[in-house]
Amino acid sequence: MTFNGSWKVDRSENYDKFMEKMGVNVVKRKLAAHDNLKLIITQEGNKFTIKESSTFRSIDVVFELGVNFTYNLADGTEISGAWNLDGDKLVGKFKRTDNGNELNTVQEIIGGELVQTYVYEGVEAKRIFKKE
Repeated sequence: MTFNGSWKVDRSENYDKFMEKMGVNVVKRKLAAHDNLKLIITQEGNKFTIKESSTFRSIDVVFELGVNFTYNLADGTEISGAWNLDGDKLVGKFKRTDNGNELNTVQEIIGGELVQTYVYEGVEAKRIFKKE
């Protein structure tokens, strides 16, 4: 239940380099830097619902811990994998369906902020959200 609530992106670290490594073109990277992403997270047992809304799209992501699912990133890249809890952290292990490369991500609450950490091909980025 730690993640429940409404979160708005506050800042990012190394996000442009991460997106570049993911193959996102420069125009989409510039737009994504100002996407005003908002997340509404609801956890009920092992089931999570995340309502993502940004300047570019609104989508509901529903998943169950430990169960593989497919998801399209905002740039259209399709990934497949699962989320699991590791203590107080949500840990996601995903693979791109186009090339099989791994995308690992961790979501955790640090100092009252939701910190999302992404690692792809050795490039790490963070997006930090404040609770609304």
